[in-house]
Amino acid sequence: MVLPSEVSQTRQQILRAALRRFAHCGYAATSVMQIVNDAKVSKPALYYYFSDKAGLFQALVHEAHDERYRLLREAAARGRDIRGQLTGILTVLFDYFQQNRELMRISFATMFAAPGEVPPAVCQGERCERNFEFVHALIRHAQKSGELDQRFDAREMAFGFHGLCNFFLMAHLVMPGCQPDRKSAQRVVDLFLRGAAAQPKAKRPRRAAKKPIRK
Repeated sequence: MVLPSEVSQTRQQILRAALRRFAHCGYAATSVMQIVNDAKVSKPALYYYFSDKAGLFQALVHEAHDERYRLLREAAARGRDIRGQLTGILTVLFDYFQQNRELMRISFATMFAAPGEVPPAVCQGERCERNFEFVHALIRHAQKSGELDQRFDAREMAFGFHGLCNFFLMAHLVMPGCQPDRKSAQRVVDLFLRGAAAQPKAKRPRRAAKKPIRK
């Protein structure tokens, strides 16, 4: 009989082995036999947890989205305002990408892959939408509270923030020297909230003219 801890450990072994193969060889060029050999498990063990190679790939993509969703929620809960929430979200995403570069490479590649490069049945639309809608809800709430300008559409603002995030996150993958941190996150959020236009300088208050002293 397999204990729950052993079940989890075996499943994680298979996922890690599959991740390395998919990330370095691609989905089509990876075989189940290669994965089980790398994981040092049997084929029946793999099929106990996953229906087939496509199911294994699907599990990796889903876990990437689910973990990011958990991090988004926790980061937002720690923020006192929309600036703090968005900065916290981007900071934890930077950290997660640093620790899971291979998994993130697969996740991004799945969105832009040509036919045959990923399983045709792989579906990540619902999870992508769920993660997006979480940020969208934060922006809507910030508009209602007066933190964000209501002249702009909340969904467009959410897309704008996601666009900035994804650019910096993808740069993290393709440029090894790019290692953004919380300070980087603060600057990205500041760019999103304030824009790149020159900010008007605050006028210095005029000093009151001194009255002449009468002798």
